[in-house]
Amino acid sequence: MPKIALVDDDRNILTSVSITLEAEGFEVDTYNDGQSALDAFNKALPDMAVLDIKMPRMDGMDLLQRLRQKTSMPVIFLTSKDDEIDEVLGLRMGADDYVKKPFSQRLLVERIRALLRRQEAIENNEIATEEDQKVMVRGHLSMDPLRHSVSWKGNSVSLTVTEFLLLQALAQRPGFVKSRDQLMDVAYNEQVYVDDRTIDSHIKRLRKKMRFTDPEFSAIETLYGIGYRYNEE
Repeated sequence: MPKIALVDDDRNILTSVSITLEAEGFEVDTYNDGQSALDAFNKALPDMAVLDIKMPRMDGMDLLQRLRQKTSMPVIFLTSKDDEIDEVLGLRMGADDYVKKPFSQRLLVERIRALLRRQEAIENNEIATEEDQKVMVRGHLSMDPLRHSVSWKGNSVSLTVTEFLLLQALAQRPGFVKSRDQLMDVAYNEQVYVDDRTIDSHIKRLRKKMRFTDPEFSAIETLYGIGYRYNEE
């Protein structure tokens, strides 16, 4: 039974999300500030953490920085503002994914499951199929699905789970257009609804990270009113 640490100063979120996660088969520990969570993590680490950004005593960003000094366990941020997402998930913070408030609890469960599957594959070096094992190379882009690693022109790029899935879907068939609906199904699943702007926001941040590595990056093309495609460089 995976143990999830839920850290948020909103008691309503702690209560409702912990009930949902326990119903899904997870063990849940809750904390209402970053310092109390860190004190507990110093004694025993959970399998992953879900952190609010704005909290008393120690906020989510400070807590993540402390955690990354000793563990690579998956971390999801709960955030309410786009500028917080840009700040936290921009290039070195080390968050694995984020869910924007107000959020679907089903969506949060799906993100948690995806990260735990990825972490298990990395730790156990598990290979489900030959296709999963393959490193995909498209021009300057290299993607290793098993290890969730991405490089561009030989330089490593840190992507969230959602960003990785979107880039992988686009790069699998260079030149072919993926509609926003198709990308929604890839990044989430048919049981979770997100609107077009959510996909656009992920693509925007994906481009931002790639352009931090290479200011000339232009492989992801927008076709207005249609979707996106990957042009191999």
